[in-house]
Amino acid sequence: MVELILLADEATVEALTDELVDALHALSASVEDADAADSGEQALFGEPGMPASRAAWRHSRVVALFADEAAAQAAAAVVVSRHGGPAVRLEAVREVADQDWVRLTQSQFEPLAITDSFWIVPSWHAVPAAAQRALRIDPGLAFGTGAHPTTRMCLRWIARQADAALPWRRVLDYGCGSGVLAIACALHGAGEVDAVDIDAAAVEATRANAAANGVALHCGAPESAAGVYDLVLANILATPLRLLAPLLAAHVGERGHLLLSGILQRQAEELAQAYAPWLALQEADHDDGWILMHAQRRG
Repeated sequence: MVELILLADEATVEALTDELVDALHALSASVEDADAADSGEQALFGEPGMPASRAAWRHSRVVALFADEAAAQAAAAVVVSRHGGPAVRLEAVREVADQDWVRLTQSQFEPLAITDSFWIVPSWHAVPAAAQRALRIDPGLAFGTGAHPTTRMCLRWIARQADAALPWRRVLDYGCGSGVLAIACALHGAGEVDAVDIDAAAVEATRANAAANGVALHCGAPESAAGVYDLVLANILATPLRLLAPLLAAHVGERGHLLLSGILQRQAEELAQAYAPWLALQEADHDDGWILMHAQRRG
C-alpha cells in the first residue's frame, strides 16, 4: 500500500477527496487538521446535535491510500496539474508498512467492566473470571459497543436495577443501534424485548448480536413497537429525545420506567420540561459531561 499525502485549503478539500476516490480510484481518503498541535489548530465540529462551525479546516491534510506506487504517482500528477498552487500542495508519496490490521484493530477493544459482575467482552477475548454475565459484542457498522459514557450509564443502570427488582416483562429499546441495551436486558432476565431503529443496518446488527449472545429479541422498525412496557430505553441525542417525548412516554406502562441517555448536562432542564406533561424526569447518573435521566410512572 502507498499513501499520497496532500495539503489542501478549505475551499478545495471536499472536491479533492471526492476526486481522489471517484475519479482516481483511491482505496480511501481521510482528512485531518493540518494545523493540529500548533497555534493554528481549530475545532471543526460542534457538540452532538449541533451543526458544524464550518465546512472544513482552514488547512487540511488529505491522505489517500492506493494499491501501489504507480497508482499513487499517477494520481499525484493529475492532482498537481489540475489544482497545483496555493490551493493544493503535494506533501509526500510513501509506502505504508505492512501490519496485521485485524490484530491492531482488535487490540483497541478490551473487556469492559460495567459492574463487578457484568462485563462487555469482544468475541476474540476470553470472558474474565469475575464476569457472572458477559455480553459479547464487536465493533461494527452500527453504533454501540458499550464504551461510550451514554451507553455505559444505561448498562450500569440495567445491571443494578435488574439485580434489585423483579424481571421486566416487556422492554423497549428505541433507537437500538447495535442492540447492546436490549441484549443486556435479555441477559438480565427480561421477558419480551423489542429493539427498534430507523436504520436497517442497525436492525440487522442487533439481530446478529442477539444471536451471538443466545438471546431472543423482536427487532424491527420503530412502528413495530406496540403497547406499553415495563422499561423503555432510548440512548439517542437530546433533540430527537425531546421530539419523541409524547411517543416514548405513551409506551411506559403503569409503574414502568423510562431511561434516556445521549443528554449533555446543560440539556437536563430542556428534557425535563419536554416530558413534564407525562413523567417527572430526574438525573440518575453522570459520566464525562453526559447524564442519564430516569422517570417512573406512578401506579
